[in-house]
Amino acid sequence: MKIAISGKGGVGKSTIAAALAVMLARQGERVLALDADPDANLASALGMSSEKQQSIIPVSKQIALIEERTGVQINEYGKVFKLNPEVSDVAEKFGVEWDGVNVLVLGAVQNGGSGCACPESTFIKALVTDLVLYKNETLIMDMEAGIEHLGRATSHGVDLMLVVVEPGQRSVDCANTVTRMAGEIGIKRVVYIGNKIANAADEAFISESLPSGRMIAAIPYCEEIRTADKERRLALDMVGDAVMARFEQILQGVKEIES
Repeated sequence: MKIAISGKGGVGKSTIAAALAVMLARQGERVLALDADPDANLASALGMSSEKQQSIIPVSKQIALIEERTGVQINEYGKVFKLNPEVSDVAEKFGVEWDGVNVLVLGAVQNGGSGCACPESTFIKALVTDLVLYKNETLIMDMEAGIEHLGRATSHGVDLMLVVVEPGQRSVDCANTVTRMAGEIGIKRVVYIGNKIANAADEAFISESLPSGRMIAAIPYCEEIRTADKERRLALDMVGDAVMARFEQILQGVKEIES
């Protein structure tokens, strides 16, 4: 299954992505967790040690690899480079294993605009296409607020878009924008997870502001999750039974959609 997780910055996308990836891995699935957010918090949310995180080199920083596979040196604009570089071995070679999950960080492309036709951008788009369309393992993608790394070519390979929403108008507006963008490229299954819910009014606000019946779980505001964030630990290993049940509800909702 290929799952993209999106939402406004700071709503808890990485926390949800990490929890879902580890729960699936602990059930015996082969899981690749792809950090496609330039802010790159997924490794920390997984509880990866600082030393292990330092061993991760984002794909966008693998300059020698990108130059080799695209056939042109970075910053040599005006040169012709391969639009379909070989990427099938990248996740295996450059992913970092942690808690049963293979973690791969895309990083940010520094050159040009968001849609630049530069070697780095071309390489990353080819990689995402390969991971979505041609790899057999479960893929959890921690996206940025939009869906920058997805396009029409890969949209039919995405089984589900999970949009994380906190009780606030800007978060709801972002969720509606992501939903519209997902629909425009053909992603048909979009569901929501409420996060940082303090009371029933918070949950009702989110539920009533988004398409009816699509919120599969609501995670309460939780000091244990805040502590996990500050200590760079996996939230699953910090929360009590009541909150753990909400994470399991997310997993169950995903499984039901998959079936």
